[in-house]
Amino acid sequence: MFHRESGYFKTTYAADGGLYPLPIAKWTIGVLLAGFILLPTISTAVSGAVSAEYYVSVVNLILIAVVGALGLNILVGYTGQISIGHAAFMSVGAYTAANLAVKLGLPFWVTLPAGGLMAAFIGAIVGIPSLRIKGLYLAIATLAAQLIIEWVINHTPAISGGSQASIEVPRPTVFGYPLKTQRELYYFLLFFAVLAIVGTLNLVRSRIGRAFVAIRDQDIAAEIIGIDIFRYKLTAFAISSFYAGVTGVLYTYYLGIANYENFLITTSIDYLAMIIIGGLGSVLGSILGAIFVTLLPIVIRVFMESFGTLLFTASELNNVIPATRLGLFGLLIIVFLVVEPEGLNRLWRNIRNYFRVWPFSY
Repeated sequence: MFHRESGYFKTTYAADGGLYPLPIAKWTIGVLLAGFILLPTISTAVSGAVSAEYYVSVVNLILIAVVGALGLNILVGYTGQISIGHAAFMSVGAYTAANLAVKLGLPFWVTLPAGGLMAAFIGAIVGIPSLRIKGLYLAIATLAAQLIIEWVINHTPAISGGSQASIEVPRPTVFGYPLKTQRELYYFLLFFAVLAIVGTLNLVRSRIGRAFVAIRDQDIAAEIIGIDIFRYKLTAFAISSFYAGVTGVLYTYYLGIANYENFLITTSIDYLAMIIIGGLGSVLGSILGAIFVTLLPIVIRVFMESFGTLLFTASELNNVIPATRLGLFGLLIIVFLVVEPEGLNRLWRNIRNYFRVWPFSY
C-alpha cells in the first residue's frame, strides 16, 4: 500500500511529468545512488580487498554494458529498427578515441565525445537504407555494415596500425590524477552510466522519443500525421550509434587497449540478447538485461568449474563452457520471445503492480 498514486495531487505540469512522481520512487532512487557510491567500500569490508577488486571489476563491466544496451534499445526497442551491427559502431568510437589519445595526446573529455560523434556519423550513413527496407532486410544491411567496418579497421594501418593490431591507451586522468584501480574506474564509469540513463529517460519522454514510438508502432500512420520518417530514423541510428561509440571508448579506457576482437559480431549478438531478455522499449529492461547477460557467463563458468569436472576433463571444459554459454543465450532468447516478449522488465512490473493493490487485490 506504500506505493500508490492516491493521495498525491499534481498542481503543475512539471510535477505531472516528473521522472519519479511518487515520494517512494524518489527515496528508492536516493537509496540506490547512495548504495552505488558506497559499493566499493561495502564490498571491501565484506569480502576483503582482493575479492572486492574482482567484484568491482564485474560491476564495471555491467556499467559499460548498460550504456551500450540503452543505445541499442533506443534503435530497436523504441524505433523498431533492427540492428546487428552495434559492435561495429563501438569499434569506431574505440579506435577514434584511441588514435586521438595516443597520437594527439588529448584528454578523455575530448576523446570520449569525439568517439561518440564519429560513431553517430557512421551510424547515420548506415541508417540511410532504413527508409526503404526494414525487418529482416534491415538486419542484413546492418550485418553488412558490421563486416565492412570490421574489415576497414583491420586493413587500414592509419586507424588500427595494421591487420589485427591493437592500440594501447593510457588510463583516463581526472584533475591530473590517473585512474588505475578498479575502484577509481568504478566511479568514472558510474558517472557516465547514470548520465546515459537520465539522458535516455528524458529522450523517450520528449517529442523525439514520441516520434520514435510512433514510427515503431505504425510508420505509415506516423507519416500521415506529419512525422518525417526519414529524418527520425536517421536520428535514431545516430543517437544509438553515439551511445555505442561512447561504450567503445569506455571499454578502451577500462581495458587500456583498443582491439578489434572486443567488437566482433558476437558482441553485437550479446547486446541484442540484453535488450530482448531485459525488455524491448524499456530503460529498466536495458539495465536488467545488461546485468543478466554480463553475469550469466560468470555464473556458467563458476558452475562448470565446480561440477563440470565430474563429466569433462580440464582441457574439454575450455571448449564446453563457451558452447554452453552460446546455447543458453539462444535458449533464453527463444524462451523470452515466446513466454514473455517484454522480458525481465515485464516481470518486475507484474511484481510492482501486485504490491500496489496488496492486500486488497480485488
